[in-house]
Amino acid sequence: MVVLVITPALLLPNVSTDATQIVVLVAIFAAALTLFEYASAYPGLVEFRDAPPFNRIRFVSLFATVLLMSIVVRGDTETSTVTQLVSAIGTLVGQAMDFPYSPVRLVVLMLPEDASAHDMIMLRTAAGMAYLISLLSLAVFLIVLRASHWPNHGPSFNVWVNLPTFDPTAGGDVVQRLERDARFNLVLGFVLPFLTPAVVKAASGAFGSVSMGNPQTMIWTLSAWAFLPASLFMRGIAMQRVAAMIAAQREKNVPADAEHGLQPA
Repeated sequence: MVVLVITPALLLPNVSTDATQIVVLVAIFAAALTLFEYASAYPGLVEFRDAPPFNRIRFVSLFATVLLMSIVVRGDTETSTVTQLVSAIGTLVGQAMDFPYSPVRLVVLMLPEDASAHDMIMLRTAAGMAYLISLLSLAVFLIVLRASHWPNHGPSFNVWVNLPTFDPTAGGDVVQRLERDARFNLVLGFVLPFLTPAVVKAASGAFGSVSMGNPQTMIWTLSAWAFLPASLFMRGIAMQRVAAMIAAQREKNVPADAEHGLQPA
């Protein structure tokens, strides 16, 4: 977590002392939160804590997004073979995804009308790179889940620890509630890449237009824009699989209860 938080500050040139101090403070807080969460035996804030590789894939996805966008921004002032390669890939992806009503086009439209062509190209390149990583992370997530038969591949799945915000005793059938929450996360994950730029553009009149003057702000904003929808997709898929696991376990228990002359509840 420390490396993730400080990556933009390490790679970008001309980072102020105040910004460095804030980054270090945030990195220490993120590291402490992660340490306490995974060292505790009780549920906290992190979901699917004991059900790898859910959080591992999300972390690698976010780290790759922040790292590659930092390299793209660094290449604007300090050119190297790595920055040229990453920028070229981001430019191709951004151009391919820059069509009417696409998420990348909506992100580019967040810039004010007097924005320079250089700022538009830079934002499109970074947005294309971030969106590509989010799509790849979703593909990897689906492949890993199917190959490993998650969440049945390891120890017994503890709903209390892995879903701390989900209360099984709140009322209603657990499977139906998990499936409902899964559908809600999938829908929100699909809508969010389109909704966020529209909201930012609508709020520009009150809070000012988006500026490319602060590269770190741009990196973290685009990282959140690409990572949050992918994370919601993953959460929805994971909750759907947990619901399927519970339903399958119920079906296994029904014949066993019938053999002993018991009626299912």
